[in-house]
Amino acid sequence: MQQSLITIAYIAASALFILSLGGLSKQETARRGNWYGIIGMLIALAATVAAMQPSGWPILGAVVLVGALIGATVASRVQMTSMPELVAILHSFVGLAAVLVGFGTYLDKFAAGKTVEDAGILLIEIFVGVCVGSITFTGSVIAFLKLRGSISGNPFLLPGRHFINLLMLIATVVLGVLYVMAPGTGGNAYLIAATVVTGVLGIHFIMAIGGADMPVVVSMLNSYSGWAASAAGFMLSNDLLIITGALVGSSGAILSYIMCRGMNRSFVSVMLGGFGTEGGSAAAGGSAPAGEVRSVDAATSAEMLRQAKKVIIVPGYGLAVAQAQHSLAEVVKILKEGGTEVKFAIHPVAGRLPGHMNVLLAEANIPYDIVFEMEEINDEFGGTDVSWVIGANDIVNPSALDDPASPIAGMPVLHVWEARDTIVMKRSMASGYAGVDNPLFYKDNTQMLFGDAKKVVDEILTAMRG
Repeated sequence: MQQSLITIAYIAASALFILSLGGLSKQETARRGNWYGIIGMLIALAATVAAMQPSGWPILGAVVLVGALIGATVASRVQMTSMPELVAILHSFVGLAAVLVGFGTYLDKFAAGKTVEDAGILLIEIFVGVCVGSITFTGSVIAFLKLRGSISGNPFLLPGRHFINLLMLIATVVLGVLYVMAPGTGGNAYLIAATVVTGVLGIHFIMAIGGADMPVVVSMLNSYSGWAASAAGFMLSNDLLIITGALVGSSGAILSYIMCRGMNRSFVSVMLGGFGTEGGSAAAGGSAPAGEVRSVDAATSAEMLRQAKKVIIVPGYGLAVAQAQHSLAEVVKILKEGGTEVKFAIHPVAGRLPGHMNVLLAEANIPYDIVFEMEEINDEFGGTDVSWVIGANDIVNPSALDDPASPIAGMPVLHVWEARDTIVMKRSMASGYAGVDNPLFYKDNTQMLFGDAKKVVDEILTAMRG
């Protein structure tokens, strides 16, 4: 009876996780999706506790309490701009957990004197779970350090890196064969060696990827962490962990594909090197933009916005860094009250995390119905009075369309230059993640508004109120 109830609880939790993913696909239902996930996790935890021996409850309770306190503290203090690195380091925990579960299962099941049914299959499950977990752990740590700025975001490209990766993959397969064939716990050395090799492989993979591709890396590591969790479920014979891991793994893989499509990049090209690199050297850019840069002040920008009948705002990572979303929400409110039509245009890779800008705007209570994805709004720039770019660069770079020699050639971008006037807010003329100059800054209808986004938006807000 108890086992039946546990199975039903696992099915209910799995259904809630599926509903959670569905809810998170849209801003309007994201809050509900979060609650589905929370309730599902509580049911799963309760069912897992019920399946345990009561003697293990005190230890589990202590561990859960400590983990909950750490998680709540970190979540309450993290800034929106730090969310990408937080997600990356959380992925590393999942990978490390898979490694530890693999070693624990191996030592427990294959201790001297124990008979294991279908031992070969279990050994393969353990080996795959440990290797995927090891790659996820080390790769996520490197992604965290890159996003945090602790190490350079530039791709680290060793000569013959593809051959090195191939050798490590072959070595992993050989170690796997030796491990499965070893009697008892005699394969310990092979499992440890494979863990080290795949750990180095994870480091080498992510070190070779440049900062411009980090959004894809985050979603890819999310997929890896899901498959690692699913492998741990097979080792523990836990149906819920298998299903949940598969959900996370498959959704992360789909998201990686969407991100790659948003940058006109293939997944393979992202994995084989940094953005705009070929054969270990930076790709040559296209023709250098030429022209005069026209700057404007906050008061003039406020007047341009106030006189416009339609404004499209394009937020970027600079908006998140400056935490200017709340002041921006006040500006939007004033414009709408004055009869101006205001919309937001979101590029798939804006910020450093999929959906980063959507969450940032939702945090400032900007209405969902004026926030649009690139495909929905790109055709509207031609009929717009003012396009207002805040802290974005590569996603509004016209060289992606005009310059076949550009490293970002073919990348879908927002056509902000088609508006009557364009205001670009940036701290300086520095290039974006891709390291490519932006011809948008030199166009006749572009006005550059330099300064910290929060300070400048506050000045625009003050001018509008005045």
